[in-house]
Amino acid sequence: MNAIEFNHVGKMYRLGTIGTGTLSHDLNRWWQTRILRHEDPYLKIGQTNDRTTKSNSQYVWALRDIDFKVEQGDVVGIIGKNGAGKSTLLKLLSNITSPTTGEITYEGRIASLLEVGTGFHPEMTGRENIYMNGAIMGMTRQEITRKLDEIVDFAGCARYIDTPVKRYSSGMTVRLGFAIAAFLEPEILVVDEVLAVGDAEFQKKAIGKMQDVSKGEGRTVLFVSHNMDSVLNLCNTCVLLENGITKQIGDAQSVVSSYLNSGNNEHSFTQNSSRHPVFIQHVCFGGNDSNRQGIFTFNENIKLSITIRKSDNAFFDRQTVMSFCIITNRNVRVCTNEISLDTLAETDSHTFHITYPAELLSPGGYFFRIDLHIPNCCLFDGQDVCHFTITDTGSEFIKYNGGNNGFIILRPQITTE
Repeated sequence: MNAIEFNHVGKMYRLGTIGTGTLSHDLNRWWQTRILRHEDPYLKIGQTNDRTTKSNSQYVWALRDIDFKVEQGDVVGIIGKNGAGKSTLLKLLSNITSPTTGEITYEGRIASLLEVGTGFHPEMTGRENIYMNGAIMGMTRQEITRKLDEIVDFAGCARYIDTPVKRYSSGMTVRLGFAIAAFLEPEILVVDEVLAVGDAEFQKKAIGKMQDVSKGEGRTVLFVSHNMDSVLNLCNTCVLLENGITKQIGDAQSVVSSYLNSGNNEHSFTQNSSRHPVFIQHVCFGGNDSNRQGIFTFNENIKLSITIRKSDNAFFDRQTVMSFCIITNRNVRVCTNEISLDTLAETDSHTFHITYPAELLSPGGYFFRIDLHIPNCCLFDGQDVCHFTITDTGSEFIKYNGGNNGFIILRPQITTE
């Protein structure tokens, strides 16, 4: 059973100052669509919502042709870069604004937590806001009263429950807002990335509550976050948005991997000059053709070659150090090593061959990040120069069906008696 259906949904905005020079556009749109029964003339000129580029068009598609279904009880993550259209999608679902094209259908009540303070009256107390939000959702006063103690306990704001919300901190406001949304038993729970405002303890509680809501109670959750660990822990399905369009829909692990890998899929790095006295000239993987494409099996060594070169007629500081580290797809540093470059004082370039042992890193995607620095000065600012993947070749990890085994594999000595 489908809890939510997005049927070719689009949302177009006009850029610039609201209310200035729009009357002619509104009259033209009304005449073309209502009287002549033609297509809206401004739908054709709206451009893709790429916030990094300039355009002569006054219209932009914040979302365009969004088409997918969410089954009852699913936990769906909405991910993408800033400006991709994630919050706009949730606002359309929450009826805060209406779509320009297409339609959204859903079954049941929706509780939304979109921005800090959304749905709260600042002059009313926390207790009064709980009753007000419950009434908006169609609950009786008796139903809300039965849930009141659970809401207050989860939010951890019992001392301030009879204080006006305007005196709450942003963290307290988010705590209370989430507790109201989760405990008043909506059929659909919509949560934007406001959970990042809360502390680590509250974020853990919120993730656990959303898991209970979906698995234990069969309710549907739509979750927007830039924290990929939270998305992977909570969601079984993900939707990746890019510039207002749907780029990928699928299981959470594959969609998150595609999103994290989208920034840099290069397997080698080259530059021929630099304004700095020393620079990284070339980085590549060693081994067979598969290795040179950044693909290693779990049971083979990882080989990397890094060539460092001095710039012409540049003063070289013997204290120069190269540090190189391995970064996971989730931007977590696994390990860091350093090499002194004092041998470059006698030669123009030097190549370092680096080998990591097999069966050390868990299967998955990784980056090499390299820095060149001298005391109090960075010469090369930690660019992710190469991406590589470790594939599972039927090791003990295969039986966990893609489960999270951590980043490194340590094989401790184990004795029994």
